[in-house]
Amino acid sequence: MRLIGIGANLDSPLGPPLAACEAALRALEGVGMAILRRSRWYRTAPVPASDQPWYINGVASVAGDDDPFRLLAALNGIEDALGRTRGERNGPRVIDLDLLAHGDAVLSSERLCLPHPRLHERAFVLLPLAEVAPTWRHPVTGVDVSEMIARLSSAQIAQPLP
Repeated sequence: MRLIGIGANLDSPLGPPLAACEAALRALEGVGMAILRRSRWYRTAPVPASDQPWYINGVASVAGDDDPFRLLAALNGIEDALGRTRGERNGPRVIDLDLLAHGDAVLSSERLCLPHPRLHERAFVLLPLAEVAPTWRHPVTGVDVSEMIARLSSAQIAQPLP
């Protein structure tokens, strides 16, 4: 199971952040990935807390490339095509695609860490992830999604869109 985090908090030529997130989903299919499941979209506060605009976030489970580095390159290519410019870490962006997990792969390199090293700390990942893969377990800790959600700080805000 390949899990992709999708988020945006800046308007782009495509329109508001939700339009960029939807375009990213279509673009995933355009590079040979099949969307198996996708979450609802969530309106989420920036992490760490800041005065930047709130995000739209979601998670998709996809089938496709078996090589996580090629998949990461495809995600980066989609970001580039949708107008992402790389700036400050945790800064605002027109689109953000994160490879959250690639099966049970555990990997730590300069280019890619799997599973995503902070996914267990973020409501904007875990709440949509619970919709897409409710039985998923962190391959390092063995903790399931519902337990990771229970451990979250109540200060994190993630509201499903209607």
